[in-house]
Amino acid sequence: MLEFVELPDCFYPRDAITIITPCAPTPKHSLYLSNLDDQKFLRFSIKYLYLFKKSVSIEALKCSLSRVLVDYYPLAGRLRKNNNNDDDDHKLEVDCNGEGAVLAEAFMDSTIEDLIEASKVPNKSWRKLMYKVEAQSFLDIPPLVVQVTNLRCGGMILCTAINHCLCDGIGTSQFLHAWAQLTKNPNTKLTIIPFHGRHVLKSRDPPQVRFPLPGYTKTKPTQQVELLKMMQSQPLVATSFTFGSHQVLQLKKQCIPSLKCTTFEVVAAHTWRSWIGSLNLNSDLTVKLLFSINIRKSMNLPQGYYGNGFVLGCAQSKVKDLVNNNNNNNNNNLHHGVKLVQQAKATTWDNNGEYIRSMIDFLEDKNVRTDLSTSMVISQWSKLGLEDLDFGVGKPLHMGPLTSDVYCLFLPVVGDPHAVRVLVSVPESMAESFRHHMMVKESWESHHEDVNTNGYHVQEKLFV
Repeated sequence: MLEFVELPDCFYPRDAITIITPCAPTPKHSLYLSNLDDQKFLRFSIKYLYLFKKSVSIEALKCSLSRVLVDYYPLAGRLRKNNNNDDDDHKLEVDCNGEGAVLAEAFMDSTIEDLIEASKVPNKSWRKLMYKVEAQSFLDIPPLVVQVTNLRCGGMILCTAINHCLCDGIGTSQFLHAWAQLTKNPNTKLTIIPFHGRHVLKSRDPPQVRFPLPGYTKTKPTQQVELLKMMQSQPLVATSFTFGSHQVLQLKKQCIPSLKCTTFEVVAAHTWRSWIGSLNLNSDLTVKLLFSINIRKSMNLPQGYYGNGFVLGCAQSKVKDLVNNNNNNNNNNLHHGVKLVQQAKATTWDNNGEYIRSMIDFLEDKNVRTDLSTSMVISQWSKLGLEDLDFGVGKPLHMGPLTSDVYCLFLPVVGDPHAVRVLVSVPESMAESFRHHMMVKESWESHHEDVNTNGYHVQEKLFV
């Protein structure tokens, strides 16, 4: 297991905080947000952490950011309610006013070597790598905040906070690559031109909900089964598991030949059953797995669409069908979980987009919310190209989130496109059981070169 690393403080030089505005005039208007953008579930900033071996000139980063904000001008605007109603559930929009993004410059007395391994399981102290904007509410925080931290060794940490109401993972990757492209080659035109309009995913009038949508609810969960709230009330441990191609193959072998599956499907099902198996729940309780499904192709969204172009797929199962303590039935449990994930994907993509349209219409009711009461949530970052970002000094040595949470992330493994790293925080009381369930024993026992001295590829750190 990795040693806990408490980061030293960042030093901010004089005039370290800069407001970066677009370098040319941009349209001034209100940008409509679709119901997929405007979910309360997404009212936060996606915070990325990058480690680079070499630093980039801060002036070059400022100049290119100012340039790219001409194309991505909503990120230089501000979120607001679309009228004077003070209701927290009221619909949001973007005031495209060109006020600008925040860029902070800092220095830390550390080296890449000190940070590279520990970055896999970030703890609370890593939050200091992102400048904290003083704000009264979520709406007052600029949609884009960046901190560039130079290190003693000449390396660089880049942290970005991008408002999820404006972009999903694919959208943030598209923006970051555009910024990197203009930093590396200032005189080039963007490879992908952003598409700003969100009316392509506007709800119908009147709404037409024609399918059951188990990932959402109008009812409040009972205290006995509000799992995420229970977890967040306890000290959390960040756990990280890397599945190389051999580990993934071992999982897939538990399903084939009767069921062929993708890497995401099998690792998601395995992580879900391991998480549920560690919670000691009533065997008749229905539990859910919520995971992001890209709808750009199925909904024929325009190229360059960087808004939230995903919906939540929902697999659900009785605990007793997903988890069985009899080791002889482990293969059947995994087969069951994978099939449920595949069915959730098929339901979303079938019906000529009608299921997705029903979901968008259902979200028109502001009493509807994502059902997190007995759900594990997985967000996939591992197939978005985030690890390929190049500002002219080479690709990053590490890419991941700034912090770990109870929401599970599937992360890219730098240098191994076939591997996936699972990062999720769990209560200390269930951490040992979760590690045990996550082990792919056949894999690690037969491939010792891939493991650490504990016999399995896992790291953990206390996260509070």
